Amino acid sequence: MLESVGSLTGSPWIYAMVAASVLLDVFVPVLPSGVLVIMAATAAAAGSGAATGHVPADVPDILLLTLCATTASVLGDLVAYRLAWRGGARLDRALARSPRLSTAQERLGTALARGGGALVVLARFAPAGRSVVSLGAGAARRRPREFVPWSALAGLSWAMYSVALGYLGGHWLGATWLATGVSLLALFAAGAAATYLVRRA
Repeated sequence: MLESVGSLTGSPWIYAMVAASVLLDVFVPVLPSGVLVIMAATAAAAGSGAATGHVPADVPDILLLTLCATTASVLGDLVAYRLAWRGGARLDRALARSPRLSTAQERLGTALARGGGALVVLARFAPAGRSVVSLGAGAARRRPREFVPWSALAGLSWAMYSVALGYLGGHWLGATWLATGVSLLALFAAGAAATYLVRRA
């Protein structure tokens, strides 16, 4: 898999793949968007020429990769938010049948009302938390100014963290399964911690 990602680093397709994966995983949380971002950043670090001082032109740009992941994250959040906002009674009934979504919607509404949008940022790191928060904010008809800035901060925080994990892992350990594995463990650890904190919020 590392070789497959590496073969794409010389073309804009790596950014398209990252953008599509990050945007769509708000609807299909099982998509490995975090894995793809980390692997692209690992490939970038391994081919960055940090050791030789020569930087090839065919590696992903770290800043562009971060911007791509952030933008796709925010756009995905906004699409889910707007769909939930326009969902009407049918979506409300679907949410009511899910204790997890109903509870999350209540917590989110309370948190946003008192300016505690940090919950949106935390949920971005938790498995499926982004989906729950985006849909919950839309279904609860939270105002865009209460949700969008926090969604942008969440997307940027998640993208920077994921890219940094991949880049540092690749810089220290090279484009190996060990580097990817260590980076993914750190990503999953952040997700577990975020899930714990969201449940206690």
